[in-house]
Amino acid sequence: MTQLDVVAELAKKSGLLWIRHDDRTYPVWHEWIADEDGGGAVCVVGDGGEQPLPPVADGGVVTLLLRAKSDRHLVASVDATVEQISPDDDRWPAITDTLKSGRLNLPDSDNAVERWARESRVLRMVPREPVALASEMATDRARTYPRLA
Repeated sequence: MTQLDVVAELAKKSGLLWIRHDDRTYPVWHEWIADEDGGGAVCVVGDGGEQPLPPVADGGVVTLLLRAKSDRHLVASVDATVEQISPDDDRWPAITDTLKSGRLNLPDSDNAVERWARESRVLRMVPREPVALASEMATDRARTYPRLA
């Protein structure tokens, strides 16, 4: 199992992760969407009427903080390259269908994808090695950052 396989497994098991960008951390619900080549990415929809996302541009880099679903302990941290997916991108239908099916309590299920196209941003964040595992991080940071309310 590669380091990126660990990221994929953690992302698949938990519907929540944290994005760190410019010294700020954003908790986000997400979906892991696999590629045909065996890779994959963390995909999110936000802004507009959805969750807040960091002000990162296409091609920017964020840090993904992945926690265990059972006890919320930080398990891994990995940098990821951001791709903003636009409605005219060939991947838009597959990504937004997956995000729509994973979105809990979606108030306007019939029109959500159209609303996202108008108001929101859909980001695809592709993890890149190296992956920092909790055992390699400072102990105090692994337990306290980011803090859950």
